[in-house]
Amino acid sequence: MKRMLLTTLLAGIAMFIWTSLAHMGLPLGEAGISEIPHESAVLAAMQDGIGGQPGLYLFPGTGLGPKATRAERHEAMSHMAERLPSHPSGLLMYFPTGSRPLMMVRWLLLEFGTELLEAFLVILLLSRTRLTSFGGRVGFVTLAGLLAAIATNVSYWNWYGFPGVYTVSYMFIQVVGFLCIGVVAALVLKNQKFAS
Repeated sequence: MKRMLLTTLLAGIAMFIWTSLAHMGLPLGEAGISEIPHESAVLAAMQDGIGGQPGLYLFPGTGLGPKATRAERHEAMSHMAERLPSHPSGLLMYFPTGSRPLMMVRWLLLEFGTELLEAFLVILLLSRTRLTSFGGRVGFVTLAGLLAAIATNVSYWNWYGFPGVYTVSYMFIQVVGFLCIGVVAALVLKNQKFAS
């Protein structure tokens, strides 16, 4: 168990180094993301229209309130195909002024903790296999990373229109992160026989 925990720590560090490099040293973290043209005017309009209500907003909306019935929602959705061509559409994560201060240390620690958890879980899954070769172990963990990358990124591209270059870049970051975990796990656990 100690060896698995050490492997998890080293693999989590390797993944964190990779994702940091991908976001800060390579253009992958910014792929598909743009600044809003005429930002001041748009921000003023958002502040005026949304005010102090933080949230994730999908637009155009159905025009129904939060207490709409299922039948009302179904009826409104049936008219969405008519509304979309004549309205801007998108997804907006909104925080009112002063509600989300920059907390870089906290965000980095949370990211590292997330990557440690991912490393632990995939190494736990790996330990339940009978794979003994370096390539088999790296391949298993990398395949798990591909599964994780597909799980949300493709759906966001499909349903919410996330840019293709953003989707592919973030999937690449995720898969290479798991590849890092796989290499570390295969190296550190190379002589480890897992329980049958």
